[in-house]
Amino acid sequence: MKLFEKLAVKLSLTKAEITLVSALLGFLVLGGVLKNIRSVEKAETLVKKVETARYREEEVDSLLALASVAQATVKEDVMRGAETGEEKPETQKRASQHSSEKKLFNGTLSFNKASKGQLQKIPGVGPVMAERLITFRTAKGGKVHDFQEFLEVKGVGEKKLEFLKKYFTLE
Repeated sequence: MKLFEKLAVKLSLTKAEITLVSALLGFLVLGGVLKNIRSVEKAETLVKKVETARYREEEVDSLLALASVAQATVKEDVMRGAETGEEKPETQKRASQHSSEKKLFNGTLSFNKASKGQLQKIPGVGPVMAERLITFRTAKGGKVHDFQEFLEVKGVGEKKLEFLKKYFTLE
């Protein structure tokens, strides 16, 4: 109690006024701490929402569909130019050479033994997806036992999984 008495004399306040001011300052500090904690929690939940929404299955599938439509129209334009005997620009020549070099993959592939290059031969699997699949396989100890495990790979949804089942074996 001597502390309150000394403070009351120096500030020329009563004990009740000092108690009230102390309580108000305590609530002010407590409110600031609680507000900061809530804003940190909100920021963490917002970051998690953004990360999960970044590449939803539907978005990835729609992007793949758009890319395949664009590729088909380019092939049609190249073929139409070849039929009419038009001179192809240099970029179209390279595109037609590249498309003729890359043959469609028709067989099956052992996923647990496939290299990045072999995975890229599968339609719809580019360098990024092949790298993700290899990283996934490595994380699983070099062996995947069930096709449902592929759903853990970023960019592989139900549709993509059904597509990959046609080309992969898990031996």
